[in-house]
Amino acid sequence: MAEKEPRRSFLARLGLGIAGAASLPVIGVAKALKKEEDMSNPIKRTMQLGFQWETLDPFLFCVHHEDYFPKGNEHMAPEPEQLKGRSIGDDFIIKDGWRMYHGDTVPGFPGHPHRGFETITVVRRGMVDHADSLGAAGRYGDGDVQWMTAGKGVQHSEMFPLINQDKENTMELFQIWLNLPKKDKMVDPHFKMLWGNTIPKYTATDARGLQTVVEVIAGKLADQQAPAAPPDSWASAADNHVAIWNIAIPAEGQFVLPAAGEGINRMLYCYEGDALTLSGYALKAYHGAELDASADVVIQNGTKAAKILILQGKPINEPVIQYGPFVMNTKDEIYQAFQDYHATQFGGWPWPKTGQVHDRSKGRFALHADGKEELPG
Repeated sequence: MAEKEPRRSFLARLGLGIAGAASLPVIGVAKALKKEEDMSNPIKRTMQLGFQWETLDPFLFCVHHEDYFPKGNEHMAPEPEQLKGRSIGDDFIIKDGWRMYHGDTVPGFPGHPHRGFETITVVRRGMVDHADSLGAAGRYGDGDVQWMTAGKGVQHSEMFPLINQDKENTMELFQIWLNLPKKDKMVDPHFKMLWGNTIPKYTATDARGLQTVVEVIAGKLADQQAPAAPPDSWASAADNHVAIWNIAIPAEGQFVLPAAGEGINRMLYCYEGDALTLSGYALKAYHGAELDASADVVIQNGTKAAKILILQGKPINEPVIQYGPFVMNTKDEIYQAFQDYHATQFGGWPWPKTGQVHDRSKGRFALHADGKEELPG
């Protein structure tokens, strides 16, 4: 795939398209709720959710992609006439229910570099094709999670092939960025697949017999322990209390979110359903809340089934300087990241296209940099 502009320009746009801003953490529109005299309120503040969601240290970024892609043609792409009126290469405005992002044929994010943090891609519906500068590749989706430690530097692509030719190709995913502490920012890159059937589910039954199901993607909830995070992740140490939980609560169901402890950051995002109450305090639909993690929170759902994402962790408490796809501790380190990338391309690009997609007939798989191929169990 031929590049349409100089690489530095692409990286700058990538910073706007993927990371949203030139510095982190992102501060969104927030409303302070908690009063000093009202210590029973677990909500510190709330915010309306948009395309990119506000996060707290150790998380850097979270975005909820939900695209109702059309049927795919022979190239696993939209028909050319469906691309008319779009800003191809930088298409982030919903049109006809979907976006092309940085893709020019297949939707998605063609090859781009990262350094200094981790990406966690939680795919609820649809498929993602991965390829990277280490020679690793994969196709995953429909409940799978890819966890990639960028460390000292890697290029990767994340494309959304429209595999189905006879029906629409709905895509829903979260991409979450988890920071690395200074001591681990230059570790060797690594990626790990958490196949959907290996992610434990915790089921809680309330007093009315209604059941809430929690996917434990990271951390531990009651007797359910998530698969191990990559070895150099901030989430790999239990005392960092990193949790990523996807919670499904039935209409009028109740669930108690257990306390995590003092000094832990916790964000709750209600991304589907109607209003909730959190220990008796209202939260509007499609809103997020920063919670007091030292207290249990009783989540009472409204009249529609709800979906909630929890991001939680002990803060790293280090300076964060971010430019586009690089997250370091100082401006000099960002400058060095650009110098290293332009000198080495973080290993180059061993694939024929920057927007690499795999054969339509290929199922879910992960090809690791050592040549080992992994299939869902």
